Amino acid sequence: MTEATQRTSDSGVSIWLDDLSRTRIESGSLQDLIANKNVVGVTTNPSIFQKALSQVGPYDAQLKELGKVDVETAIRELTTTDVRNATDIFREIAEKTDFVDGRVSIEVDPRLAHDTANTEKQAEELWAKVDRPNVMIKIPATLEGLPAITATLAKGISVNVTLIFSLERYEQVIDAFIEGIAQAAANGHDLKHIGSVASFFVSRVDTAVDKLLEANGSEEAKALEGKAAVANARLAYELFEKKFAADPRWAELEAKGAKKQRPLWASTGTKNAAYSDCKYVDELVAEHVVNTMPEKTLNALADHGNGAPSVKGTYEESHAVMNKLAELGINIKDVTDKLEADGVAAFIKSWDSVIADVQSGIDRVNA
Repeated sequence: MTEATQRTSDSGVSIWLDDLSRTRIESGSLQDLIANKNVVGVTTNPSIFQKALSQVGPYDAQLKELGKVDVETAIRELTTTDVRNATDIFREIAEKTDFVDGRVSIEVDPRLAHDTANTEKQAEELWAKVDRPNVMIKIPATLEGLPAITATLAKGISVNVTLIFSLERYEQVIDAFIEGIAQAAANGHDLKHIGSVASFFVSRVDTAVDKLLEANGSEEAKALEGKAAVANARLAYELFEKKFAADPRWAELEAKGAKKQRPLWASTGTKNAAYSDCKYVDELVAEHVVNTMPEKTLNALADHGNGAPSVKGTYEESHAVMNKLAELGINIKDVTDKLEADGVAAFIKSWDSVIADVQSGIDRVNA
C-alpha cells in the first residue's frame, strides 16, 4: 500500500474506484488497485459504462453468445456481468468489513430519474440480476427518487443514493434512508448487511460557483474561488453527524444491527488545473466516509496526497463561506438545482450513447 492511501484509509476514508470495465477486470488492474492502493469498492454510472462499452472487442464474445437480442437486454446482460464479476473480486473485503465495504454499485436507467414506480421496479430487478449481497443499486436523489429509495431499502436492498448536491436534498435523503431501514425492520429483514451511501457531488459545485465568482470580478469574490464545494461537503458531514445523533428512530434501528448511511464524496476529480489534483480528497478526510475516485485522482493521492483528517473543526469556517457567497448574491440552491438537472441530463446522454454503441456491437458480431 502507498503511504498516502494507507494514511487516508487509517483516517477513516474508504477508497472506492470510480470506474469499471471488462478490460479492468480481466487484466488484473482492479485486483492490483485493491492490493496496492487501498481500494475497497467500486462505483459505476452511465458515463462509466458508456466509456467501457464503446470499446470494440472486450464485449464481443458475450455479444456473440447473446445473439440478436434487443439492445436493452444486451446492455443489462453486459453491465450486470461486469458488476457481478467485480462483486466477486470484492467479496472477501465485504466479508472482512461486515459488508461495510467491498461494495460495487450499478445505477438504474437514468431515463427513470423522475419515475418513482419504475425506478423501484428496476432497482429490484438489478438486485436480483446481479444476485450478490455486496452490490448496491444507485438511485438518483431527485424528488421522485426519494420514495423509491425508501421502498428499495424496505425490501432489504442496499442503495447508493446518487446526484446529491444540496444540503436540503441531503437531509431528505437521510430521512428517506432512515424510513426505509425502519420499514425493512418491520418487514423482518436482517438489517446488518443492508448498506447505503449518500453520494454528495463535490467538484462540480466549484465549477459552477467559480464561474459566478469570476463574473462578479470583485476581490471578495476572487477570495472565494475554489472554496464553495469543500465548504458544502463539510457542512454535509456536519449534517450527517447531527441527523443520526438526533433521530430517536436511529438509535433503535442501530440497536437492531443497522449501519449508518455513510456520506460518499463523488465527483472528486479536480477539473480546474489551478487547484491541487488531490484537493477533493485531502480536504475531505473524515471518519465514516467514502471517497470514490477516478484512477487519475487515485494515482495523484498515492503519489503526493496528504490523507490527514481535515473536516472536524471546519464547520464555522464553512458556514462563513456559504454566508459570504449569499452576500455576493450567489444563490446556492439555484446552483445545486441546476447541477442536479444537468447531472440527470448528462447521464441520459451517456445512456443514449451506450444504446447506440451496444446496438452497433450487436450488428457487428452478428453480421
